[in-house]
Amino acid sequence: MRDTKHLRRNFIRELWRGLGVVWPIVSALLVFMALLGFVVGEMEDWPVGDGLYFSFVTGLTIGYGDLTPKHASARLLAVLIGMAGIVMTGLIVAVGVHALRNVLEDQGIH
Repeated sequence: MRDTKHLRRNFIRELWRGLGVVWPIVSALLVFMALLGFVVGEMEDWPVGDGLYFSFVTGLTIGYGDLTPKHASARLLAVLIGMAGIVMTGLIVAVGVHALRNVLEDQGIH
């Protein structure tokens, strides 16, 4: 039990360290997604909140379908939002896997 707590603590420490390294990229992707959400919202005459909501639901690949762009250019921007979200998610997952691998290697677990 104590070993598990130690592993978890080290994992969280490694995860935060890795996120600190990639944070400028993640934050740039978040800003990019938000800006595209504003643009899509303007094109579709949605309130600002709906544009942001659409952007992050699309970027996180949840896609509820309650808001769908009608204009072709807004749909193209939605694809860009989705790609940015996939890159962001992949980056965060990669940092998590790297942190877990480091912790397991430190403990002699391969």
